[in-house]
Amino acid sequence: MTLVKRIQPGRPFGTLIDDWFQDIPGLLREAGNTGSVPVNIIENKEGYHLELSAPGRQKEDFKVQVDKGLLTISYEHKEESTSEDLKVVRREFSYSSFKRSFSVDDKIDAANIQAKYENGLLKVFVPKKEDVKVEPQSIHIQ
Repeated sequence: MTLVKRIQPGRPFGTLIDDWFQDIPGLLREAGNTGSVPVNIIENKEGYHLELSAPGRQKEDFKVQVDKGLLTISYEHKEESTSEDLKVVRREFSYSSFKRSFSVDDKIDAANIQAKYENGLLKVFVPKKEDVKVEPQSIHIQ
């Protein structure tokens, strides 16, 4: 078996795409990124669905919190204890810590954010607040 290391090309359109994401209402933009966990953001009329690819982890190890307009999703890697009887010959996958933060504006219902971890995906639902429609009304003149 031969292993080939592939080098990822640079992001020639990275800033263009990042600028486009700055215009998304509600879940405005990514505020910080430590680690390399890919995330998909899907919007519908109810809110935003974030899907983070994080296989091989336990749901208890994730931390999802909202504080001062930031939705932060993080995972802290805990070192496994190794036995003297076992020797790792090759380690190709690793579980590193990560932290992703997203700006959340006043159109988001932060009190009702939900998260679940299944099949290697951490799914976070960020609901939008319902629009309060002001009905036109007639004012009686006295």
